[in-house]
Parts: sequence; C-alpha cells; structure tokens
Amino acid sequence: MSTQGEFAAALLDPQQPCPDGLFSANGADPASRFAVYRNNVQSSLINALADSYPVVMQLVGEEFFRAMGGIHVQNSPPRSPLMKGYGDDFAAFIEGFAPAASVPYLADVARLERLRVMSYHAADAQGVGHEQIAAALADPKALSELSVELHPSLNLLNSACAVVAIWAAHQGEATLAGIDLNQRQHALVLRNGLDVEVFAIEQGASAFIQNLQNGLSLMQALEAAPAFDLSQTLALLISRNAIIHLHNNKVSP
Repeated sequence: MSTQGEFAAALLDPQQPCPDGLFSANGADPASRFAVYRNNVQSSLINALADSYPVVMQLVGEEFFRAMGGIHVQNSPPRSPLMKGYGDDFAAFIEGFAPAASVPYLADVARLERLRVMSYHAADAQGVGHEQIAAALADPKALSELSVELHPSLNLLNSACAVVAIWAAHQGEATLAGIDLNQRQHALVLRNGLDVEVFAIEQGASAFIQNLQNGLSLMQALEAAPAFDLSQTLALLISRNAIIHLHNNKVSP
C-alpha cells in the first residue's frame, strides 16, 4: 500500500503512475478512477488560482494560464484546507517561469492581486471618526507624539512597472493602449466596507504609510519619507476609514 506522501505526490503529478494498493469497489480499473480524481483535484486548484488572479489570466490568455497553473500546482501543493490562501507564492513562481518572461510586469500584477485577496479576508476594524482625527491633527506640536494604527486590510506594493494602471485597464473595456508600462507605480490596497480598493500613490506617500505601519509617529514618518502631498494622503486614509486608532506617545513626567 502506498504512503500518504506517495499518494499526494501522484495526485499532483500526471507523469506519476497510479499508487499501488488502490482498488475499486465496483470492479472498475483503479488507474482510470485515480486519473479522473487526479484531474478533478488539479482542475480545482487551477480554478482557485484563476479566481485569485483574473487579470494575470487576462494578460496571458486562459490556455497559457492553465498550463502555467498546472506546473505551479505540481510544485506547490496546498498547505491548508482553506483555499483563500492557495497561490500565495504564485507571483514568485511567475517571476522564475521562463515562458512568462515576455510579460515582465506579470509577477507584479500577481502580487497586486494577491494583496487584494489578503485585504478582502483581513480582520474587520472600525475607523476613527473624522472629527476625532481632525481634532488630533489640529495641534501641530502634538504631531511628534501622535501615532496612528492603520486598518488590517491596508497593504502596499512598490513596483517598477505601471502595475495599478495595468490592473485598472482590465476592470472594464479599457486596454493597455496609452499606458507607459515601464512607469514605476506605488500601490495602496485596502478594504473600505466590503469593497477592496486600489490606488496609485506617490513614492513618498508609500514610504510615509510604511513608516506609520512600522510604529513611527506622524512627524517621524513624515521626516523619514521623500517629499509628497501629506494633505492628499491623509485625506485618502481618512475618507477610506483606514485610521483605526490614535495613540499619544507622550511620556508622563
């Protein structure tokens, strides 16, 4: 009788023979039944990738995507029964997949789509009221002692390509025409209510938000970031309920 590991390996690799020791209660050929089962498992995993990476599939076509996905499935079996996490390494796989090299921005589009999945499944959190934030920001002297906690769904991606524009072009009838594919873009991904939103932000804004996530105060985060429009960035975070806690770091004497 084959071991569980041997069975799992044969299940994901169509080149491997049917494991030893299998039998069918109705007398059917075990190899034929196993082949059907293996095909169903592989198809379901490729479908899970297609659900998580629809723009990647649009960019390369369904036939190429499913062939690429099939190779990924053989090399990356599920690590959890929860399919929401399957394919979290797909972008890294694409980056090393030679047949996809002609689409140099494909891996970063996959990274953006993975962040959207992560944002969708992130924990819920209530945003701080706009009036409370306005009051906290009204005193410039307090900014050096004020830090903020951002929504768990907020993620950043710094890309060497126009990743947000490429992704956005595939949300409707638009095309890649007129997009400078080599233009560096910085993406902000977050969930506002039930909607996962994607924004292209300035490099300095991305660095500022990353600094906030790392626990720096507002003033420290600002000083450590390249120049950017602070008012615009804060307005975006506030309007999307991305600030969930305000912390005064002043040490009592």
